[in-house]
Amino acid sequence: MAKQKSAEQPSESNGVSNGETLYVSDVDRSLIVARNEDILFNPLSNVGENVLNWVKSQHDRRLFKWAKGIEPDQEVDCESDLTYLRSLDPVQWKDQDHYQVVGLRHLRERASEDDIKKAYRIRVLKHHPDKRQAAGETINTEGDYFACIVKAYEILSNPAKRRAYDSVDPLFDDYTPSKSVKSPEEFFTVYGKWFALNARWSNDQPAPFLGNMFSTRNQVDDFYQFWFDFDSWREYSYLDEEDKEKGQSREERRWIEKQNKAQRAKLKKEEMARIRSVVEQAWSLDPRIALFKEVSRQEKLEKKLAKQRAVQDQKDELEKVRLEEERVIREETERQQAEEKERDAAAKKIKEAQKRALKKERKTFRTVCKSNNYYSEDDKTTVENMASMEELCEILQLEELTRLNELLANLSIDDGRFEFERTVQTVAQRISEEKAKTAQEAYKESDNSGGGGGGGRRSKGEEQWCHEELQLLIKAVNLFPAGTAQRWEVVANFLNQHYQGSSGKKRSAKEVLAKAKDLNSSDFSKNSLKEEANQKAYEFFEKNIKNPNAAVVVESEETKREEGVINNKSGPVSDSNAEKPWTAAEQKLFEQALKTYSAAAHPADRWDRISECVPGRSKKECVARYKELAALVKAKKSAQVVK
Repeated sequence: MAKQKSAEQPSESNGVSNGETLYVSDVDRSLIVARNEDILFNPLSNVGENVLNWVKSQHDRRLFKWAKGIEPDQEVDCESDLTYLRSLDPVQWKDQDHYQVVGLRHLRERASEDDIKKAYRIRVLKHHPDKRQAAGETINTEGDYFACIVKAYEILSNPAKRRAYDSVDPLFDDYTPSKSVKSPEEFFTVYGKWFALNARWSNDQPAPFLGNMFSTRNQVDDFYQFWFDFDSWREYSYLDEEDKEKGQSREERRWIEKQNKAQRAKLKKEEMARIRSVVEQAWSLDPRIALFKEVSRQEKLEKKLAKQRAVQDQKDELEKVRLEEERVIREETERQQAEEKERDAAAKKIKEAQKRALKKERKTFRTVCKSNNYYSEDDKTTVENMASMEELCEILQLEELTRLNELLANLSIDDGRFEFERTVQTVAQRISEEKAKTAQEAYKESDNSGGGGGGGRRSKGEEQWCHEELQLLIKAVNLFPAGTAQRWEVVANFLNQHYQGSSGKKRSAKEVLAKAKDLNSSDFSKNSLKEEANQKAYEFFEKNIKNPNAAVVVESEETKREEGVINNKSGPVSDSNAEKPWTAAEQKLFEQALKTYSAAAHPADRWDRISECVPGRSKKECVARYKELAALVKAKKSAQVVK
């Protein structure tokens, strides 16, 4: 205990000056000499709360001892004190310093009840009117200052009245510290003194001190929490303008009390606002708060960066996994593509080799047939055998054609003719069987298809599609291309207009659609329509051979949609003067000329002008083209109207 006490006492190296102990402050690491009474208002080094409490207790003990050592009569006999007492007015008793009146100015709020009683007795013995009158002093009975001494003792001896007076102590300075502090040391000095002075009003004792730069964050938070929630016992009943006891009636006393309470509440509110504003001002200027905020900001920033890094690492890991998966998939795809490419290349080589071999065998077959006069005896048989030769070249496979060539090469002309005719018959029989099988499957498929499907079920009484109906169907499909409004109804109407069956029954749009799909999905190379077209082509060829000077008339219709315009070309075409088809550019110029030169504006020379606008076309060709387009438009309109 002795060691602790000796450690807590100030060192003698600080010295004594004029009876006052000197202390050393290390706030700015320089020597600061402070008086004993100011030590509580200067920041101390962080050496512990016990040292601070010990210094405060020593200060209070020395101060109290010094005050006790002063004899009351010494102050009473003081000329300045006597002058102050004689200057007092009993009527203005609220404006006097009661502690100075009773001789306790040096103790003030620290004075005990015994101190007050003792000081009052001394004042009474020295300043009682009877005693002063006996000494020859003239006494003013109406305004003697002794009444002020009695009033001061009355207030200080009553705890409630003394508390009310201490709340408005005239020597207490209700100042507000300056907002401009140049350094942390100045902040702790200025605001530390203010908080120490105003701590006397707190109901919660002891009040925490401001501390210094070495204070922890918890200590700083507790300090400001205490002062933000400051609970003051200070009240202002001493400043009441009127005493309610002077009221003549109960209503008047109530009114006076109400006015006094309102005035007290106003002053209390102003006092709490003063303390609150200083606390907020200290919070904003406290260098520790700025440091703590910066530390918190750095911690938040570090957490945010750590979180971002974690998210980025996770993204990088996922991206790495994704890239690895893509690499594996890409390598697998490349491997499969390389294998497929190799297979395709090998297949292509095989196919090209087969094509070359097939081409070679066909050439060999044609050469053999030609060298043997196509195994014929007259011109008619020659033409037929030439057609059969081409048919065999088209139908026979490579192996079959190779065997046939080897067989014909080793046979005589007669045996070769026999083998040629036998092969032709065999191929013809095969084609017939395939046609029958295909037709049977098509009708079976049509019969077994569902009613809600694309084909529709054929009824028992439905007629078979004849060749003329199929030709009209193909023509109508080309005439009314995709995009035509209600296309299949229009095609069905066109078909019913141009063909009447034996039973007179008309084709529905569903039947037309089903048949069109059937024709589209079937193998056209084995279709009877192709065979008939080939037969007609051969007939035209034979007719042309027999009569080369005769004109060959070919009925053809070609429907195109070039930039929204339908071009239909039909008519007689001769070998000597074939009609040149209209191109898209010519059609566009022709349509523009029709719009530019109307029949009303140019009734005489309209077609001459139109033919001049279309290079390479005569007036006759332009008129024929116009009539052709007009007939097509009229046919389409009539087919769309009749449903």
